[in-house]
Amino acid sequence: MSNWILLAAAAGGGDSIPAQIANTFGWNAKLFTSQVISFCIVAFILYKFAYAPIQKLLAEREKKIADGLANAEKTRQELARAQAKAEEILNQANAQANKHIEEARQAASKVLEAETQKAVAAANDIVTKARQASEAELVRMKAELRREVGRLVAQTTAKVAGKALTADDQQRLAEEANRHLSA
Repeated sequence: MSNWILLAAAAGGGDSIPAQIANTFGWNAKLFTSQVISFCIVAFILYKFAYAPIQKLLAEREKKIADGLANAEKTRQELARAQAKAEEILNQANAQANKHIEEARQAASKVLEAETQKAVAAANDIVTKARQASEAELVRMKAELRREVGRLVAQTTAKVAGKALTADDQQRLAEEANRHLSA
């Protein structure tokens, strides 16, 4: 501030040191004042039409960047929630799938056991029927064998005896042979 006072005093004239410095450098107070006023006008115009809009534009851009970062953070959080939910859904689906697979295995096991029991029962029925058929065939074959043996005994006896046997004799010999075979 004191420098300005010294310069103003020098501008008034005189032989003081500030006046000599002002004269040496060619300082003119009127010219200096007009330049200061021109500078202030230019500075005001630049501030009003250049600096203020640029500041406004920078503030808007800063706000957009902040909003973009906030939206990016919000989107990242939503993505994380969506991924967590998707993971939870996948885990539930896997649990249900495993449950269904286990139920299917149990059902298959039950069906297999039931079918095995049916097959065993069917095999037992077949074996029982085969035994019954075998026993019936055995009884039939024994009866046929007895008749044949009786007929052969009667025929052999007739040849050995040299006479023809009557029907009663053949019957009696067949019954006697059957008694010996049964015992």
